[in-house]
Amino acid sequence: MSVHSAQVVQSVKLFAGNGITNTNKDLIFADFFGLCSGKKTNKNSSCTRRRVGGVNNSNVQRSFLGLKKNWASIKSVPDIERVNNGLLQQSSDLEPKVANLDDILSERGACGVGFIANLENKGSREIVEDALTALGCMEHRGGCGADNDSGDGSGVMTSIPWELFNNWANEQGIGALDQSHTGVGMIFLPKDDDLMKQAQTVILNIFKQEGLQVLGWRTVPVDTSIVGYYARETMPNIQQVFVQIAKEENIDDIERELYICRKLIERAASSETWGNELYFCSLSSQTIVYKGMLRSEVLGKFYFDLQNDLYKSPFAIYHRRYSTNTSPRWPLAQPMRFLGHNGEINTIQGNLNWMQSREASLKSPVWRGRENEIRPFGNPKASDSANLDSAAEFLIRSGRTPEEALMILVPEAYKNHPTLAIKYPEIVDFYDYYKGQMEAWDGPALLLFSDGKTVGACLDRNGLRPARYWRTIDNVVYVASEVGVLPMDDSKVIMKGRLGPGMMIAVNLPSGQVYENAEVKKQVALSNPYGKWVSENLRILKPVNFLSQNLVDNGAIFRRQQAHGYSSEDVQMVIETMASQGKEPTFCMGDDIPLAVLSRKPHMLYDYFKQRFAQVTNPAIDPLREGLVMSLEVNLGKRGNILEVGPENASQVILSSPVLNEGELESLLNDPYLKPQVLPTFFDIGKGVDGSLEKTLDKLCEAADEVVRNGCQLLVLSDRSDELEATRPAIPILLAVGAVHQHLIQNGLRMQASIVADTAQCFSTHQFSCLIGYGASAVCPYLALETCRQWRLSTKTVNLMRNGKMPTVTIEQAQMNFCKAVKSGLMKILSKMGISLLSSYCGAQIFEIYGLGKEIVDIAFCGSTSSIGGLTLDELARETLSFWVKAFSEDTAKRLENFGFIQFRPGGEYHSNNPEMSKLLHKAVRQKSETAYSIYQQHLSSRPVNVLRDLLEFKSDRSPIPVGRVEPASSIVERFCTGGMSLGAISRETHEAIAIAMNRLGGKSNSGEGGEDPIRWSPLTDVEDGYSPTLPHLKGLQNGDTATSAIKQV
Repeated sequence: MSVHSAQVVQSVKLFAGNGITNTNKDLIFADFFGLCSGKKTNKNSSCTRRRVGGVNNSNVQRSFLGLKKNWASIKSVPDIERVNNGLLQQSSDLEPKVANLDDILSERGACGVGFIANLENKGSREIVEDALTALGCMEHRGGCGADNDSGDGSGVMTSIPWELFNNWANEQGIGALDQSHTGVGMIFLPKDDDLMKQAQTVILNIFKQEGLQVLGWRTVPVDTSIVGYYARETMPNIQQVFVQIAKEENIDDIERELYICRKLIERAASSETWGNELYFCSLSSQTIVYKGMLRSEVLGKFYFDLQNDLYKSPFAIYHRRYSTNTSPRWPLAQPMRFLGHNGEINTIQGNLNWMQSREASLKSPVWRGRENEIRPFGNPKASDSANLDSAAEFLIRSGRTPEEALMILVPEAYKNHPTLAIKYPEIVDFYDYYKGQMEAWDGPALLLFSDGKTVGACLDRNGLRPARYWRTIDNVVYVASEVGVLPMDDSKVIMKGRLGPGMMIAVNLPSGQVYENAEVKKQVALSNPYGKWVSENLRILKPVNFLSQNLVDNGAIFRRQQAHGYSSEDVQMVIETMASQGKEPTFCMGDDIPLAVLSRKPHMLYDYFKQRFAQVTNPAIDPLREGLVMSLEVNLGKRGNILEVGPENASQVILSSPVLNEGELESLLNDPYLKPQVLPTFFDIGKGVDGSLEKTLDKLCEAADEVVRNGCQLLVLSDRSDELEATRPAIPILLAVGAVHQHLIQNGLRMQASIVADTAQCFSTHQFSCLIGYGASAVCPYLALETCRQWRLSTKTVNLMRNGKMPTVTIEQAQMNFCKAVKSGLMKILSKMGISLLSSYCGAQIFEIYGLGKEIVDIAFCGSTSSIGGLTLDELARETLSFWVKAFSEDTAKRLENFGFIQFRPGGEYHSNNPEMSKLLHKAVRQKSETAYSIYQQHLSSRPVNVLRDLLEFKSDRSPIPVGRVEPASSIVERFCTGGMSLGAISRETHEAIAIAMNRLGGKSNSGEGGEDPIRWSPLTDVEDGYSPTLPHLKGLQNGDTATSAIKQV
């Protein structure tokens, strides 16, 4: 766990409450907390693919900033997109921007949330006071700055306190407000008074343009003396605007009109210099949000309104933010406009890209043709919580209930549910219908939500945020994860339970009814005949048997392996191992060869990509023990307009996994509804290499564009050919998939078709994950399957099996084993990132790039981080060609080349941990030989460039300091501290060895969460010959050693 300076990790209160008097009647109380984190990487990048119609490309601009939390430089940023040319444009002309990983990583956080609701739906002062009390008790769940006063964020959402505002309106001479036709906006405006007036003018003009009457502005009274230094430096002007909507009668129509106004204001502000200082906390006739960059204990003191006895509400959602490794900002405090979110959306980049892709198809009568005016529906510069809130808000404003919206966005793990299909088949049908329409926003999430009429909570499919609920004889319902923040009489409890994974509970405020999980979802699922639509339109791809013989001879297979970059290690250590054992090969942890861009050997494009993994407090999933919540299923076909419900949206094909054999691919190609098209992926170098790859990519994207516009729902990008041609090498399939994926996104066509890769260039799980992560829904690895068949039919393999030296597998089983290994490997990769569904991983681009230049990233991997630049398209073409020419070489090689990427070999790739270096280091340490160490240093300094730091040199104009004036090492090491690593994350031996080593140095080790065995607390007194019965698994011990950690987390 990482914590801010001066913050103490406090223990969690136990679930208890006996003997405590309950003074709250007819209330629902919910309290949720937790920690999630993300890395801070602050960069600006925008890149777009060309659009049909001649819109110019824009460039990727990157600037590297460190991970330092720079409070003083924080500025409010609105939840709006910036227009590239700085000018206000019509929404139909806005050029889409792919979600950028740098922006996304810079806004991750975690928090504690809760709600209180009155079942009688009567405004109560007690509700507000209890919410503030509960929020104050959750201070230990949030973070604050080095000044100990600037909080990461806290806030409350309530119904609008009309009594308070009517009192103000009467004082201003406005008169009583018409509650049924008045909206209230809570707005953060620029600090500068002149800029604030400019912003108010823009707001007034938009409201006037929309036919709304602005009744007045109210300066929200606050106490700035209790705000921390850093928060005060960036504190906005906080104003409320009151508008009358006379032309609408229905509440939903009024809320839609206010939503449209806010979107138009945000767009108008985006072209102003102060645009990033305008932010709407809320604009509604039902709810209002008070929040800020404050500690939870002072929120009620900061806003005088919250202390006013006239501030009453029938419900309150409260939130305390923990912004791990990120810069807190006023707008990013929560609750958002609908949600209070505790967790992290791990698939956020893919979710944003898919939301952008479907913008062109989103239409609904409720918007009366104004859909273009409310785009975009996501913002990469906002937090993952803000974007999830935006998606939910859009669905709700489009006519969905909050419960339905969250069932669509955050579905439960319904496929392997033991009873759901039997008891509630209609709920399964609902999820089946929407699975192909909306990718799940996946990651640990506890969500509290309200639209002013319904208040509820739901958990993600893993249930990684605990939540209990109970009901009392006084008709009080509680939902909580931390008990003790408010008094409660346990003797009145008549029902108890907990929210399990994927479960939901909702309170209907007008009716006073509380609906538990099945009741909520059954009501939603029965609203349409989803079962009928699914059974009539959704098709399942039936498994097809693997081939029992090779399609080409061994010589042709060998040439294809050479042409597509296979090495002997790839075939023998990866493919053959997977075919024989049904699992991935096991190598040592780590990679000690040079990065692909620094290597002297040619590399496949995949080697330039590094997979990201789960953040600090976001646990990885165990794909073996938690496999019930995971799924590799994918849907192929057109994704329809999600705002319209009908049978045509269910017309798709379900694949049980993204790994296809030749027969299954053939079945897809014969599906008349998909109207599949095969696009060859070869580039012509007959007129030279330079420019050839770029020209072919342009033609490939144009061809994809054309066939999709003509109704194709399945694009098959294929490097399969009867005969290889020397002047027509295959485009790296990852480049082809990425380029087509990005092109279709930029042209609003991505939802119309799925992409399948039919390729020889894929055989490892990393390669499969790259293709899927950049847009492929499925992969047919035909050359890998050919290689499996070739291995099984080889004389060597037959003899080994006959002699009992290798388990006997049939040719079909060998291919099945390979596919099984790939699927298991994909589950492992998903689990490392905390993702449960492959469908959410598809297009999520959860990679960082090392060694590819802006030109390549712009075309195929837009939005991914490539900090150091690297290869151009022409350079990539030449690297690809270096493999391809081997298939046409006059040199009659009989074996694939061994590049030595996995195992060290003389003449192969350089390994930093090579035998010679290891021997020298061992000799220097064991013999305490300075001569041997000097030789080791010489080898170390003369080694090839291996990592990025090898390219750096110290540059200084200062004279060297004499060694005698330098602080001794023995003193420096006393300031060393280790990271907090829990026992289990590392082995007991490692955990104790680190503690002993740090204690010898005088430094500090960290126990990690959970503490440590008390046996480690006392110094050792029983050591003989380096061994101790107290710690028998360690050697090299000394009397006086202690394995206790100086820093303990409990």
